[in-house]
Amino acid sequence: MLAFEVLKKGVLALALGAIAVFFARSIAPPTAKPLRSQQSIHSEKPIAIYLQADEKNNIEVFQEVASSIVYISSVQFKRDFFSLNVYEIPQGTGTGFVWDDKGHIVTNYHVIGDANRVEVTLRNQKQYVAKFVGGDPDKDLAVLKIEAPIEELKAIEPLQNEPLLVGQKAIAIGNPFGLDHTMTVGIISALDREIESLTGRKITGVIQTDAAINPGNSGGPLLNGNGKMIGVNTQILSKSGSSSGIGFAIPINVVQKVVPQLIKYGKVRKIGLAGVTLFPEYYRRRLALEKGVMVYQIRNGSSASKAGIKGVRQGRYGRFTVGDVIVGLEGQEVYRLNDIADILDKYESGQTVKVRISRDKRLIDYDVKLEIID
Repeated sequence: MLAFEVLKKGVLALALGAIAVFFARSIAPPTAKPLRSQQSIHSEKPIAIYLQADEKNNIEVFQEVASSIVYISSVQFKRDFFSLNVYEIPQGTGTGFVWDDKGHIVTNYHVIGDANRVEVTLRNQKQYVAKFVGGDPDKDLAVLKIEAPIEELKAIEPLQNEPLLVGQKAIAIGNPFGLDHTMTVGIISALDREIESLTGRKITGVIQTDAAINPGNSGGPLLNGNGKMIGVNTQILSKSGSSSGIGFAIPINVVQKVVPQLIKYGKVRKIGLAGVTLFPEYYRRRLALEKGVMVYQIRNGSSASKAGIKGVRQGRYGRFTVGDVIVGLEGQEVYRLNDIADILDKYESGQTVKVRISRDKRLIDYDVKLEIID
């Protein structure tokens, strides 16, 4: 009888256990199978099958170019008025990029300004104190140099003789707000824009893009869908100071013209009218001239002198006569001094241009040879 009771309790326990297992399995969620879309977003080698064609292109461009982008920080030395101690004041930060394997770094002139010391940080987080090589505030470009191993210096390939079209992809890579490398994508919104540089000179042929450009992007490259550099990011049009979808980049043809001169001479060699000295802008305003730039002196034997252009002259009784006023160049009107520099920026030394002058209410055209004046 006792054995039967023990057996009965054992069977009952087994039955209750089986029922518990059944209910546990019935209410438990199914085992989750790993989804391929859950792959880590930080994977350095994303599986191409999960990406759209445009996404693949963006990732390829970033991985190809990111190691060429650098972070730039600058400081200025100030002397304390009371203690006379010298201390450092952070001046600004921005982006730059490797120009060649000799350590030349290109950025915007306004990024470094009058800094006393500039530091360049590479993608591998190595920092180098940079030497100022040269700058052109008229084009808002500057060149620095760092002493880094050649294997750390990978230049970006520039676009060569290929037309740009509105609607093409535009990619900006930089360090906005001091963050690590950041990429934004948009299109070329417009071409052949004009913007003013720090000096008031015009930069022509500028690229407009809606790729987000924020503080810190200045000096970084603007790329096309093939990862080739089409310009250098320089300005945004925004009342708030943040990106509003209107950014500007200095075109690559200007960059390729300016940077080699900065590396070789430390400055851009200016082209001007041979033998002509002009009055500063102040005198035009003082004499209330509506347009034109007054000629001050003409060098004897120069192309302008041989052509017949005249400067200020002193009469027999010591009175001065105002010289010629340049009112046109190559068919374009001249209103101020900067207009002459902007027009001649498209020409080379040795070329001849047609100069229109105003003299005694008459307009006269002369041919004058251009030469390097600075």
